[in-house]
Amino acid sequence: MLDIDLLKSEKKSLIRFLLIYLGSTFLLFSVAAWIFYTSQKHYLIDQQREALKYQAQTITQELRTLHTTYDKSTLIYPVHPLIDSAIYDLDKQYIFGTQKETNLLDEKYYMADENILYSLSQVEPYYMGAAYLLVSKNLDKEPILELQKNIGLFLLGAGVFFTILGWFLGRLFIAPMRDSMERMNLFIQDTTHELNTPISTILTNIEMLETFGKCEENKELKRIEIASKSLSRIYDDLTYLNLNHNYYRHIESLDMSDLLRERMVYFSTMAEHKGLILEISIDTDIVLEIDKNDATRLVDNLVTNAIKYNKPKGLLKVNLTKAFLSVGDTGIGIQKKDLDSIVCRFKRANKSEGGFGIGLDIVNQVVNSYGFVLNINSEPDKGTEVVVKWTK
Repeated sequence: MLDIDLLKSEKKSLIRFLLIYLGSTFLLFSVAAWIFYTSQKHYLIDQQREALKYQAQTITQELRTLHTTYDKSTLIYPVHPLIDSAIYDLDKQYIFGTQKETNLLDEKYYMADENILYSLSQVEPYYMGAAYLLVSKNLDKEPILELQKNIGLFLLGAGVFFTILGWFLGRLFIAPMRDSMERMNLFIQDTTHELNTPISTILTNIEMLETFGKCEENKELKRIEIASKSLSRIYDDLTYLNLNHNYYRHIESLDMSDLLRERMVYFSTMAEHKGLILEISIDTDIVLEIDKNDATRLVDNLVTNAIKYNKPKGLLKVNLTKAFLSVGDTGIGIQKKDLDSIVCRFKRANKSEGGFGIGLDIVNQVVNSYGFVLNINSEPDKGTEVVVKWTK
């Protein structure tokens, strides 16, 4: 059974499936309903035409009776409730009737303004001198409106039914994706658990060697330190992803200025190893109400990406003010088409560098948790600048 909560990627897949499924279903039913409505409407109008034709035959018989009567002074033109009629000569000139239509058409049946139904028939022999009889009545729209109502209710019921059906089918459709994500998360959990002990041991021993001076500082030791810090950061990020939803956040007044200085010292070895030029501007006493672990993850991922995707001997710019934190590089940059999706988990715009594609996803999670604003400005082969604004 699927969980109630859906991941962002699963929601997107489900919404796309529902749009395609419901859109095609609605289009198919709409066309079928329109064809059915058109045929039924014609059938209802034909019924009224037949009724009007019968009335015309009745009036014709009454005209015949009047024509053959012996007392011409008692001629009374036949009048019927709800039906109008008139007689015309061979030239279609009006003789007499309860209505007068000046533009007679050749069609036996026709309508005017979708409201009045006409029936034109010939009178032979020419009773009362009439060659044509025109009978008309207001179109009874009640059956048509009832038809429209029934079709509308059917479409509404079908829409509700197929929406519910589409929802369950969509959940089944994304079930394999959820299973894959769960297996990946379990793998990440197991991996991070196994990495914890060796990473901690390596970093502890490197610190002891540097502190007690049991060996001289050399390039090999620096490489080990850089690799260990990279592993440690990956471990922290994976742990953060696994525990983010259940993580207890201790919100405090955190001095971001001190934290950023500490983290820049931590990453100085990696930056020096790549020959980067650092331009750091940190205003003093920048205090935010934020969990320290969240703030650390925010800074670490921004700086790590700027180092990883920078060019050798490139420029790394870090700027902290009361309004924002910005981290920029002169590296490979990001294509414009990837800017909107680059913050999605496991999304990597460039495959030349390693990584899991989770750095900016973590940054985006922290930004959304505290109501910050994230802006990413980038040009291919020129560099990227990521700006986190504390207020909107």
